[in-house]
Amino acid sequence: MSIEKVSIEKFLELATTNPILDARSPGEFRHAHFPGAYNLPLFNDEERKVVGTAYNKQGRKQAIKIGLDYFGVKMRKLVEDTEELVHHRSPATVLVHCWRGGMRSEAVAWLLNLYGFKVYMLIGGYKKFRQYVLETFSQPFDFRMLAGFTGSGKTNLLHALARKGQTIIDLEELAHHRGSAFGAIGLPPQPSQEMFENKLALMLRNKFSNFIWLEDESQRIGSVIMPSRLWEQMQCSPVYFLDIPFELRLQQLKKDYGNLEKEKLTEAVTRIQKRLGGLETKLAIQFLKENNVLESFKILLAYYDKCYFKSLDKRKKVNKACNNIVCETVDDDKNVIKLMQALDNEPTKDTQTVLV
Repeated sequence: MSIEKVSIEKFLELATTNPILDARSPGEFRHAHFPGAYNLPLFNDEERKVVGTAYNKQGRKQAIKIGLDYFGVKMRKLVEDTEELVHHRSPATVLVHCWRGGMRSEAVAWLLNLYGFKVYMLIGGYKKFRQYVLETFSQPFDFRMLAGFTGSGKTNLLHALARKGQTIIDLEELAHHRGSAFGAIGLPPQPSQEMFENKLALMLRNKFSNFIWLEDESQRIGSVIMPSRLWEQMQCSPVYFLDIPFELRLQQLKKDYGNLEKEKLTEAVTRIQKRLGGLETKLAIQFLKENNVLESFKILLAYYDKCYFKSLDKRKKVNKACNNIVCETVDDDKNVIKLMQALDNEPTKDTQTVLV
């Protein structure tokens, strides 16, 4: 059985049914990797540093000799770890890559092929995948933006659309952040910018419907940033704005955030005090201390409404396709019906007008 070197497109096609083995070091893998890949490092972080230094100072042959000292004692474990991953499937096929498709992936591919696995190697390695990811964000996409002031239940409604057969991408789920000063509370640590982009690009590439629903987010979601070219497309896409009364959204906000740790809520309020204002910050924190979450959130919701309105006003200057949907409740089932009705009545590009 020979080792077959394949393009990024073929590699990703094969990845739908076969495991990806990343031969890079654990540190490289932790920073970012193919979504769903397994780390099967030829060298650990320190070994990689030693081999790299030898390559730069003493040349390729000396680096290979040092690398063989590390590789030899790991051969059996690499094979056994791979056996566990393929779960005795027949044929036992694996996909292997390193940074550039060079010596690390070639060494691992040689060993696994020698043992009897069918091995595919990615031409150009992870570096080629990153090129593929970044090229994705310059492609044209057809989006529909789900908008609304804080507390409108946009994320829940997004998933209600998915249950109706609509194509969605949940940006907050990918970012591990809800998009406000309070957005990280209770969620896992955010991915690196690179890992966020990797996941987003594959989701975009896998969508085949006429358009994709996205929640109307700021370009920055916590510590990650939407790629600029993609963000520009989002800003010019049709907007569906959920027009829900303040009091209903306030109750929804209490439901979503009211049970979170008061200490973390207080820290979040403190982080926005320069924009919120001294008096409002003091009052919001005092209400939290008194366990009066509703009054604290009333101050915060008024602040976020003001911020979102400014953002929406800027959008309308470049995008006339804004559709206002009046909702009497924060109810997924009822609001998704209204949203689908508005979608059915979506005007053509020539007749769209600002309704918000």
